[in-house]
Amino acid sequence: MSEDNYIPGNHSPADREQLIVISGCSSGGKSTLLAEMARRGHTVFPEPGRQIVKEALFIGSDALPWQDGAKFTELCVSRAMYFYNSARPAGRPVLFDRSMVDNITGMQRAGRPMPPGFVAALSLYRYARRVFMTPPWEELFVPDRERRHGFAAAVTEYQGLLQSYPANGYDVVLIPKAPVAARADFLEAQIARH
Repeated sequence: MSEDNYIPGNHSPADREQLIVISGCSSGGKSTLLAEMARRGHTVFPEPGRQIVKEALFIGSDALPWQDGAKFTELCVSRAMYFYNSARPAGRPVLFDRSMVDNITGMQRAGRPMPPGFVAALSLYRYARRVFMTPPWEELFVPDRERRHGFAAAVTEYQGLLQSYPANGYDVVLIPKAPVAARADFLEAQIARH
C-alpha cells in the first residue's frame, strides 16, 4: 500500500460490520482461537500489545505496561489504527485480536487521563457492533515474558472490558469454554448470522 492510498478510518459502514474484534481475558484462548481461524482461511490481525511488548523488550525500550504505561498505550492505539486502516474486508470478515478499546480501557483503569485523540479514535475507528469475548479460564492461564500479571489481574481486566465495550456502543457475545475447534465453529456460525 502506497502512502497516497493509506487513508485513516476509510471503511464504509458495511465494511465496518466485517471488522470483528475478539477480546476478553488474558490467556483465555484468544490467540489459539485466532490461529485456528487463520488456518481456516480468515484474515487475522495480531494483538497490538503483545507486539509492542516484544519490540520494546527487543530494543530495550521502556514502552512497557509495567514501566511507561502511557507510552505503551499510545503505541498500542497507533498499531491498532494501522491494523484497522490496513484491513481489506471485501465482503469477508477480518478478525482482530483485541482493539484500541482494550488499551484505552487499561489506561482508564490505571487512572490516567484520556488524551483527546483517544476520544476521537474511539469515535472514528468503529468495528462490527458485536464484539466476541473469551471469559476467564484459569486452567489456560500462563504468565510469560510479555504477560507478567497474574490471573486475578487478568480477571479484573476482563471485567473492565465487559463494561467498556458496551459503554462504547458495542454488544458483547461470550465465546464458550470449549475445545478450540468448537470455539472456531461457534465464531464462524455467529459471524455468518450477522
